[in-house]
Amino acid sequence: MASTSFDDRDGLIWYDGKMVSWRDAKVHVLTHALHYASSVFEGERSYGGKIFKLDEHTDRLITSAKILGFDIPYSAQEINQACRDICAANQIVDGYVRPIAWRGSEMMGVSAQKNTIHLAIAAWPWPSYFSPEARAKGIRLKMSPWRRPAPDTAPVHAKAAGLYMICTLSKHQAEQDGFHDALMLDYRGQVAEATGANVFFLMPDGKLHTPTPDCFLDGITRRTVIALAKDAGIEVVERAILPGEMADAREVFLTGTAAEVTPVGVIDDLTFTPGEVTFKLIDAYEKAVGKAPTSAEAAA
Repeated sequence: MASTSFDDRDGLIWYDGKMVSWRDAKVHVLTHALHYASSVFEGERSYGGKIFKLDEHTDRLITSAKILGFDIPYSAQEINQACRDICAANQIVDGYVRPIAWRGSEMMGVSAQKNTIHLAIAAWPWPSYFSPEARAKGIRLKMSPWRRPAPDTAPVHAKAAGLYMICTLSKHQAEQDGFHDALMLDYRGQVAEATGANVFFLMPDGKLHTPTPDCFLDGITRRTVIALAKDAGIEVVERAILPGEMADAREVFLTGTAAEVTPVGVIDDLTFTPGEVTFKLIDAYEKAVGKAPTSAEAAA
């Protein structure tokens, strides 16, 4: 890569069915998605040359678009192949894959019934979302003043670009205050998620408790870790969790395509110690995606 800037790199991007030079993959300033957030996207990881849960990610991308009122003009099979092709074209073995679909520029206004639907897919090398040092001790989370919206106020079950505005605001404030990320409540004041990851709590009953995803994404990694926990004999409880309950947690961790399984050490003035269950699930997840286990080093 010639530059750290994402608009100035060597390589190719799959753009509306063609391989385009990375620097030439552009949209017009009057693109509807830029003004009205009419775009949906996915975040995927390639491990050892294979994109983990590719089918599930592509299905969610197509569903997210339908929730926003448009159809992506490619089949799931075509999108899957395009994701594989762009990884091969850029020689990505272990990295990140970003498909994004959006409304174009034919109409500029709230209404965009006649706008062309575009699809682009990029892939690039990307290490852990959080540093190994932060993961070893557990990352620091700050409670955000922004809340996840109610299902009747936003398309909460779509991975839609507009829903991440409050995530950016929350994460920026957390970073400015010396934290790694933010934890958000939902519109009812219940624990929801981090800015790009779901959250789990190991409670005194020995069970993993996680918020019911009724107003935020039921993450693909979240579902994977729930299955891995059950395979390991760990009971998982999905329920409404109030902020005051977090103080009782023995262990806390986040899950997400970017975050993978990340221990949490601090939430505001609460402290937690990454423990046996968290590291067991880190190992199980790394085995499931084809990574060499690293949690033993992190726990040392």
